[in-house]
Amino acid sequence: MCVGVPARVIEKNEFTAVVDVLGTTTMVGIIFIPEVKLGEYVILHAGQAMSIIDEEYARQSVAEWRNLIDVRTP
Repeated sequence: MCVGVPARVIEKNEFTAVVDVLGTTTMVGIIFIPEVKLGEYVILHAGQAMSIIDEEYARQSVAEWRNLIDVRTP
């Protein structure tokens, strides 16, 4: 099973983009979605933006990721 993480595009180059992933920025490949625009949300997997996603879905997904991160085990 693969897990994709939502991210917002904050800078775009020809084949790469800088994205915000849960408050951390990183550079990723955009070869699969060269049409992506600044401010759009994408799903990341293994350093590549795989698809453009709806902003509301991205926000809901980020909230769930934060819930997972905040879980504390006894």
